[in-house]
Amino acid sequence: MVILQWTRKSFNRRSSSFFISLCVPLLLMLGCNNLPHPKTKLPNVVFLLADDMGYGDFEKIGGSTKTPNLNRLAESGVFFDNFYAAGPNCSPSRTGLMTGKSPAKVGMYSYRPPQHPLHLPDQEVTLAELLKTKGYQTAHIGKWHLGELAENPQLNHPQPHHQGFDYSLGTENNAEPSHLNPINFIRNGKALGLVDGYSCQIVAQECMDWLSQKSDDPFFLYVAFHEPHAKVASPPELVEKYANQPLKDAKYLANIDHLDMAIGRLLDYLEQNDLMDNTIIMFSSDNGSYRLASNGGLKAVKSYLYDGGIRVPGIVKWQGIKTNKKVIDTPIGLVDVLPTLCDIVGIDLPDDIDGTSFLPLLEGNPFIRKRPLYWFFYRSVPEIAMRVGNFMILGLDRDTIPRPHQFSQDDYNYLKTISLKNYQLFDLSSDFSQRNDLFDLHPKKDSLKMLVDKQLAEIKNRLYPWENLPLNLEIRKKKTNWAKY
Repeated sequence: MVILQWTRKSFNRRSSSFFISLCVPLLLMLGCNNLPHPKTKLPNVVFLLADDMGYGDFEKIGGSTKTPNLNRLAESGVFFDNFYAAGPNCSPSRTGLMTGKSPAKVGMYSYRPPQHPLHLPDQEVTLAELLKTKGYQTAHIGKWHLGELAENPQLNHPQPHHQGFDYSLGTENNAEPSHLNPINFIRNGKALGLVDGYSCQIVAQECMDWLSQKSDDPFFLYVAFHEPHAKVASPPELVEKYANQPLKDAKYLANIDHLDMAIGRLLDYLEQNDLMDNTIIMFSSDNGSYRLASNGGLKAVKSYLYDGGIRVPGIVKWQGIKTNKKVIDTPIGLVDVLPTLCDIVGIDLPDDIDGTSFLPLLEGNPFIRKRPLYWFFYRSVPEIAMRVGNFMILGLDRDTIPRPHQFSQDDYNYLKTISLKNYQLFDLSSDFSQRNDLFDLHPKKDSLKMLVDKQLAEIKNRLYPWENLPLNLEIRKKKTNWAKY
C-alpha cells in the first residue's frame, strides 16, 4: 500500500509514488515478493540560528570572541565564507529560511512588532511541513518572530503547529526583559511566566529534553537562539574574560561566548547519544550585527543591505559531505537551506522558490544558481541589492521621507511607487569592505541595472495585500539614521 501524507497546504507530490503504486502489485503477482527492500535512514536535521551575530563574531574570522564549539563544528564540516541572511533584520530573514523565498515575495517587508498584522502567511509551505511529509518529527525552540505567538483571535496568526512544528517552546520576539530570567517563553501555546536562567541555556536544555523524549523517526530541530540581540545579559565571569574591552563591548563578546557554550552542550548531547553521525547540523545568523566591530570589516551594520547587514557566518556539518574543501567561497544563503534539505531528503519543492540547492557544493560538484540572490528593504539606503557572481549591484531610491520603526500604511503606499535614482556596484573579490563604487565606469552596468530594475518591478507587481496596517504612529528617522556605522 502507498501512503500519501499531506499538510493543510498543497504542493507537488513526487510522480514516482504513482509509478511505485502500479509496480508493487505487479511484482507480487510475478512472485517477486522476496526481493530485498533496503531502507536508508533519513538524516536528522538541526538548524542553529543566532540573532544579530556578525560575520566577525566567529572566532576564526574576527578573533575577538572565543567560539571553540563553532570552531569544532566548522573543522568537522565546511565554512561558507560568502553566506547571506535572507534580510537585514529578524522577521524577513526567518521568513526566507522557512520558505526558501525572498521575504519580499511573501510580504514580510520588515520586522514585526507586537500586535502587528505582519506574519508569515498560512498558505506558505514551510521547511517543517515539507519534512513532515517524510515522517520527520519537528520542533521549534527559541525565537519565533513570524507572527503573534500566543493565540490572538483579533489577528488570528498561524501558530508553530500550523506551520509544521509538532512542538514549540519560544518567544514571539526577543527574550524579555533580557536574556537573564526571561518572562515571555510560551510552550505549545501556554505561557510559562518567569523562567530562571539565561535564555541560551534554557533553549539548549529544552532541545535536549525534547530529544530525550522523541521517537526513533528522523527529526528536524529548529533552534533559534536570542543571543546576541539586545538587551544583552551574560554571566559576570564571562564578562570578566573581556575586561580589556569597554564594558558594553565586554558584555556583547561574553554573550557570544555564552551562546557558543550553549551550542557546545547541544553538540555534546548529540555525540553522547549517538545522534551526530546521521545528523545534518547547520549554523548561521539571521542578519549582521548592530555592532560594527562584529562585522569583520564589512560595510555597515544590521538594517542595511551592504554586506555588514546581510553577510553572516555559515557552517554545515554532515557525514554526507564529500568535498575536500573546508572553506567554500561560493555565495549561498538562508533561502538556499530549504531546497538543499529537500534535495538531500528527496522532496519536491513548492512553486516559486528563490533559493537553489547547494548540495552540489557539499559533494564537490559544479553549482549553478537558478536566480541571483537578492534582498529588498525599504527602510534604509540602498533599498535593493543583488549578488551576481563576484559583484554586488545595489539600487538606491534616495527618498528623503523619514520612515517609522514599524511597517505602516504610509510605508505600504511608498512600496507602490518606489523607484531607483542611483546604482552602486562593488567587486567583492577585490573590495571586501565595499569602498570602491565601479558602477559608472563598468562596461556591463546597463545589463546589471536591468537585472535590479526587473527585480524591483516584480516586487512592486506582487505586493502582499496587507490590511489594517498602523497609520503614522511613531517617531520617524531618516533612512541614513536607522543605525550608525
